Amino acid sequence: MAIDVKKHKKKFLDQKPSINLVPFIDILFTIMIFLVVTSNFSATDFQADAADDVEDGGGKPNVTDVSGDQEYYVVPVANLHKVTVNGQDRSDAISGSSVAVHANVIDNGQVIIKPGEIIIETPSGVSVNDAVIRPEL
Repeated sequence: MAIDVKKHKKKFLDQKPSINLVPFIDILFTIMIFLVVTSNFSATDFQADAADDVEDGGGKPNVTDVSGDQEYYVVPVANLHKVTVNGQDRSDAISGSSVAVHANVIDNGQVIIKPGEIIIETPSGVSVNDAVIRPEL
């Protein structure tokens, strides 16, 4: 019995290669399930105090102990176009819809934030020029 090599070679060369995607999909789903199970989806890692949930209604930014000990804090307001300090216009201190407010003003003064406007009343001892400055962004 003779083996027809030409027929076998032609049959072998006419076959198109195929890739079986079932094992590939199984591996992808296994990796995805592993990542979902081992991931942490919490938004924050610290516990909020009950006092943080209560709003005082004064419009004062919430500066906590995690904010740091900076002299000025940047207060961004959407479409900020006017800053008033003790009745004086300080709109020249606006940079990129934000203004830098002195920490003593935030702690002891009154900061009212309205759409596009910030009204500040400084505590005694803080001048109008020192209350807000142009932030370096």
